[in-house]
Amino acid sequence: MLLDVHNLSCVREDRTLFEHLSFSVSPGDLLQIEGPNGVGKTSLLRLLIGLSQPFAGEVRWNGENIRHCRDDYHDQLLYLGHQPGVKGGLTPLENLGFYQKLHQSDADGADLWQILARVGLAGFEDYPSAQLSAGQQRRVALARLWLSERPALWVLDEPFTAIDKQGVKVLERLMLDHADRGGMVVLTTHQEMSLMQGRIKTLSLASRPMEAAC
Repeated sequence: MLLDVHNLSCVREDRTLFEHLSFSVSPGDLLQIEGPNGVGKTSLLRLLIGLSQPFAGEVRWNGENIRHCRDDYHDQLLYLGHQPGVKGGLTPLENLGFYQKLHQSDADGADLWQILARVGLAGFEDYPSAQLSAGQQRRVALARLWLSERPALWVLDEPFTAIDKQGVKVLERLMLDHADRGGMVVLTTHQEMSLMQGRIKTLSLASRPMEAAC
């Protein structure tokens, strides 16, 4: 499996965020997208998952444009954006159980209570999610990572937001384990990481049109 970005350009409201951007992500890769706010990091992630269309260039999955293999690509993709995607009328436990059944997770025997404890939600398992803080709802979304061994590619936009240092290490270890199993992770973050130092690659987006390769 291979994610290949070829000669990608992104324009928003007549402003070129980046152009001629090419890189690839292979099994076992961890890639961090860097750059100041407003440079186009989230826009790039949206292009990678097919929520937006590029001004030029293409995103390929196993050599095929993702527009032409949409179902197969999305079957291998997990995306966590700025919005948690949590159902407010369900508890964290119900949200996680719903996700598990919807995606027929390989981790069917997982202890959902233990997973929620890992993301700092012990004691909040049965609260309606609508009553949780934005940070806690974010943690409910992150708990899905423990049920997502099958999707090969994780695309994560600021996954460490509202997470303490110990929680960051737990998530780093999870991402490293996913990569060690042949998975791929693409993420943006302003958080300093310790466990992935020396293992994670970086791709920097400048505050002007650029060409970059990784």
